[in-house]
Amino acid sequence: MDLLSVLHFDELSHGLANLSMFPFFDMAHYIVSVMALREQPGALEVSRVSPLACWFSSMLFCFGGAVLSGIMLAEPPVAPLSNSTGVLLASVIWYLVFYCPMDLVYACASPLPLRLVLSGMKEVTRTWKVLGGVTQAHSKYKDGLLVMIAIGWARGAGGGLISNFEQLVRGVWKPETNELLKMSYPTKITLIGAVLFALQQTHYLPLQKHHLMFIYTVFIVVNKSRMMLTGSSTSPFATIESALYKTLFAGYSPYAALTSEVKSACIDNSSMNKTTTATKESGENGSSGQQTPTSPATGQSSSLEAKEESPNAAATNCKKTN
Repeated sequence: MDLLSVLHFDELSHGLANLSMFPFFDMAHYIVSVMALREQPGALEVSRVSPLACWFSSMLFCFGGAVLSGIMLAEPPVAPLSNSTGVLLASVIWYLVFYCPMDLVYACASPLPLRLVLSGMKEVTRTWKVLGGVTQAHSKYKDGLLVMIAIGWARGAGGGLISNFEQLVRGVWKPETNELLKMSYPTKITLIGAVLFALQQTHYLPLQKHHLMFIYTVFIVVNKSRMMLTGSSTSPFATIESALYKTLFAGYSPYAALTSEVKSACIDNSSMNKTTTATKESGENGSSGQQTPTSPATGQSSSLEAKEESPNAAATNCKKTN
């Protein structure tokens, strides 16, 4: 008997594909996103100084993927805000997480067991967002594989990709945190999902859509739970990434060689300058500490001159007296 039929793989995948995200999964996504914003450095201070800026940052955390994908498809970036029910639900969660009396909502959602459940539900919504972006791009660009990948990636990880703009809303400017310079795990796994769903949509991947949805969702949920339980932030693809980088992008570079030579020359020059300065200082200290010796001949001549000057001075005095 086939293993997939034993596990009822087809029924499970169909059940997952027909699962509705509203309201429970969307609510979990909003809670985790707003809590992630609250845990950013300085976010609590901004919530007290400017609640409007804090609310706008929360909306970017919750709807950043839809905003970014809309901009890329030349659609109004405020279109996601037209979903009044979703915006109202996200706004209520934002208020409760930041301003609830005695911090009850944040304290209740912070324990690890509940946070595991909420994060797993948020990862489920990631599958729907990536697939929705790929499908939307495919409806406009039938053979645009790269466009489908880009839109699916933006829809699923837009909150991270526009993090620099969101930081500007809170008065923070950290260009070194750009996701394109150093991708986080959610950005990487979303990019992989966008590639897989784009290949499936263009029939390059011989796999049914609901089967791919099930496999991808189970993988990201299990891996996210493992990372939270172990406290590890290492990507499961770290070994493959390292091997690909060393093979394709870590070859000999004339610029790198030139840079190393310039650095070594600068180090040698600085060490020589330090040595010369130290030698000069030691020479000056030695000369100031020593006194010039006086020869015996010089001493005798000075004493004779003093004796000769004394009779002359006495004769001068006598003449003045006379």
